[in-house]
Amino acid sequence: MVEQPIRIGIVGLGGIVRQRHLPGLRPIPGVQIVAVCNSTPESTQRAAQEYGIERTFARWQDLVAADGVDAVLIGTPPYLHRQVSVAALAAGKHVFCQARMAMTAADARLMLAAAERSDRTTMLCPPPQYMRGDRVMRRLIAEGYLGDLYHLNVRAYGDDYIDAKAPLHWRQNGAISGFNTLQVGMLAEVTQRWIGDARRVVARTFTATPERPGENGRPQKVDRPDSITVAADMAGGGLGSFLFSGIARQAGLNSIELYGSAGTLKYELQPDRILGARAGEQELREIPITPQAARAWTVEADFIAAVRAGRRDPEPSFADGVRYMDFTEAIFRAADSGRVVELPLS
Repeated sequence: MVEQPIRIGIVGLGGIVRQRHLPGLRPIPGVQIVAVCNSTPESTQRAAQEYGIERTFARWQDLVAADGVDAVLIGTPPYLHRQVSVAALAAGKHVFCQARMAMTAADARLMLAAAERSDRTTMLCPPPQYMRGDRVMRRLIAEGYLGDLYHLNVRAYGDDYIDAKAPLHWRQNGAISGFNTLQVGMLAEVTQRWIGDARRVVARTFTATPERPGENGRPQKVDRPDSITVAADMAGGGLGSFLFSGIARQAGLNSIELYGSAGTLKYELQPDRILGARAGEQELREIPITPQAARAWTVEADFIAAVRAGRRDPEPSFADGVRYMDFTEAIFRAADSGRVVELPLS
């Protein structure tokens, strides 16, 4: 059986596309990488030559409108996600968009509205964190391992921003990253998949280094915080505690912990280990992630399979992205106002 050809144009062939998406796409029968547009003509030409891509475009608008392109892979930072997605869908192209979904929750909703007007397949890139044991966690929770949820504790500490003299990273620049900060969106996507959304949040933020060298070497404001603490009422019951930091030395293991009326589950990010205990048991024990249950990175193949099957919203969908963008933006609204913010955002 000859597979349906899928011709892909890439807007933003950077690190994540090179490391994950191209290696995932190129072995799939019938998939062709036919076009590329990067931020500069020089980087576009380099990418085309390195990967043997025939067509190059100086403007992303021309790529998404071009004949001979069936799907658009968006690998840019968030500042272009909404514009490229909406234009590609209007041009009748399928869309695979790199995370995080958009600059703002409003932009995410515009992307979702464009997807709902279209008959094309749309998909977001999921986070690789907590993927290997995802099916095991979902199964255990669905089977009632936790009972009623009492507490959700999320901890994502690191030291990426500990060097006060390091230049401003684009992720710390709101004009490029929007409200996306640290691992907020990634971890919100994982926890909403397992136990549902937050309904009310309060938050505090902290920035240890308010200015860093910009592209021209001059001081530039750091407008995304170095550390965030969030308390949330969860839609399914219980309290959520979210701790994020880029300025924590020797932070140790990051984890998601779930405490319920019938049991406890703890997922340690490295080395992808699940620990659990039921009511009456005295200590946590490891719950195996068998090779059969482990979830592998098949993101690109999942997208292509959805396109070929005519499925419009494989997981994670644009609707999923709106939910985590709501949570991300709500944190900033709560921190700026000092008030409780209700979800979903209006």
